[in-house]
Amino acid sequence: MKQDRRRTTFSGRLVMLGFGSIGQAMLPVLPRELGVEPSRVRIVKPTPDETGIAAQHGVEVITTALSEGNHEAVLEPLLGEGDFLLNLSVDVSSLALIRFCRKRGAFYLDTCNEPWPGRYDDPRLTPSQRSNYSLREEALAYRLDKRSGPTAVLTQGANPGLVSAFTKRALLDMAQQTGLKVERPTCYEEWAALARQLQVKVIHIAERDTQTSDRRKAPGEFVNTWSVAGFADEGLQPAELGWGSHERHWPEDAGRHGFGCDAAVYLNRPGIATRVRSWTPLEGPYHGFLVTHAESISIADHLTLRENGQVVYRPTVHYAYHPCDDAVLSLHEMAGRNWQLQHRHRIIRDEISGGIDELGVLLMGNPKGVYWYGSRLSVEQARALVPHNNATSLQVVAGILGGMVWALRNPDAGLVEPDDLDHETVLEAALPFLGDVVGQWGDWTPLQGRSELFPEATDPADPWQFINFRVT
Repeated sequence: MKQDRRRTTFSGRLVMLGFGSIGQAMLPVLPRELGVEPSRVRIVKPTPDETGIAAQHGVEVITTALSEGNHEAVLEPLLGEGDFLLNLSVDVSSLALIRFCRKRGAFYLDTCNEPWPGRYDDPRLTPSQRSNYSLREEALAYRLDKRSGPTAVLTQGANPGLVSAFTKRALLDMAQQTGLKVERPTCYEEWAALARQLQVKVIHIAERDTQTSDRRKAPGEFVNTWSVAGFADEGLQPAELGWGSHERHWPEDAGRHGFGCDAAVYLNRPGIATRVRSWTPLEGPYHGFLVTHAESISIADHLTLRENGQVVYRPTVHYAYHPCDDAVLSLHEMAGRNWQLQHRHRIIRDEISGGIDELGVLLMGNPKGVYWYGSRLSVEQARALVPHNNATSLQVVAGILGGMVWALRNPDAGLVEPDDLDHETVLEAALPFLGDVVGQWGDWTPLQGRSELFPEATDPADPWQFINFRVT
């Protein structure tokens, strides 16, 4: 595996757009894993690099804020045929950059499908228009007649990104461990048929971050293990989830989009104000935030089966995120401020004193029990593997690396999303950076241990109904 991974090298120029926690974490990986010399890397960011990390690695920083009016002029001298734009920024349109890279013949990869500033909080737009669903549909419409050309990988980090590969690996593991003899699926319909055979009704992207610092959160401060602005942006969007074919209780605050694939719905409340019950093997049961993420839509869409034009199978898919404890305190304070973000932001990395990020997918509905597959990465493991990292950032780096390797091996694929990639190629590159990667069965359900003190609406006949997961 290691030998194969290192055969994939990149000899062109690379532009890194943005240089926050993920950019800083990614920089040392580029020469080591892909042979990218620092002289061929440029970082474009709105402000100077005060960390000194770019200078430490011998990489030039171009201090320019990109906008709708200047992005092509700024990037044109830096990118040509066979070069690579690695977009790790916020508030720069992913689709605009993809259009530009296609014209220039350059590779593209990002970790989040971003719009230009103002879309997420524009009062003139409906919740549907502000959703990740809408952004994805715009990208899919763009690629309708562009099935080839320079490869552009949309939303390939840890989640979205790596978790789509985890889902495929989990389905194959479950089949093998339950005695189901199947060939490795070769198309979306076959993956969906396998999930249906395994009776998978619900998939959570189940994540518990326990990293902590001795310097705890102060009043008026937002603390997180990754981008504060990125978390706030996505968290304040309407909660979104892939809507399963087994669901029989329509949420009162839910809405359908009325266009596109129809694989997902949205709730008329922010994701960071919406909690759900979930489970990971080490944490056990927990309450997570149903924050909108692209994988909730794409996994649900790709695991949809239709007969005569009608949906006959689709799992419910959504994020169930418990961030580090200081981020939860930060969210509580932010809610009290009527969802106005604090002015002081702190991303913890070097001062982290311990903890892990337990990130995986939880597949539910099989008679054998729930099955979690994912990464358990400690901050100590992350630091030993790559400098400038904590556990959270290195899981994202692993997903980016997997996507870059796939793109370089498939240079003429056009616009793709994580579910289009071969999961074995992605995991081949990512696994060495993910710590302990495990699959584990459990007997948990969202109805387990319910108390009469909290008489919430439930459906005891089917534990896998969304009404049973939602915390009200």
